[in-house]
Amino acid sequence: MTHALAPAAPPASAADPARFLRLVLRVDSVSTAVMGLVLVAAAAPLGSLTGMPVAFAVGFGIFQLGGAACLALIAGYPVIPLALARTVVAVNAVCAVGCLVTAFADVVPLNGTGVVFLLIGAVIVAVYTTLQYTGLRRMTAGTA
Repeated sequence: MTHALAPAAPPASAADPARFLRLVLRVDSVSTAVMGLVLVAAAAPLGSLTGMPVAFAVGFGIFQLGGAACLALIAGYPVIPLALARTVVAVNAVCAVGCLVTAFADVVPLNGTGVVFLLIGAVIVAVYTTLQYTGLRRMTAGTA
């Protein structure tokens, strides 16, 4: 009895030029989903702690969950489209700036803990943005 063999998948090595970007996207997706779940599930206690209105926390959490799904989807593509990789970097950069503006512009009535919460979020998003940009550069190295 003979079996048709599927072509062997390439080894998980440097053969995938998007390997680093893919890893960062997956880690970002998981951490973003966790934060989104926390914001939605614990909106009231988080609001008491930070001054963040419950509606804002829930909306922000839903936004995070959608973003996490997008990141996971992009990371799963066999070949990550360059436009999507660039969009992830740009959106994360905008989100980092948005956290800073929200923390300091009195758009949301945050207390000191809320400001620190958003500043930590801005730093985390900026780190992901930098890592994703690095992954994008690695992915495009050698293509001109």
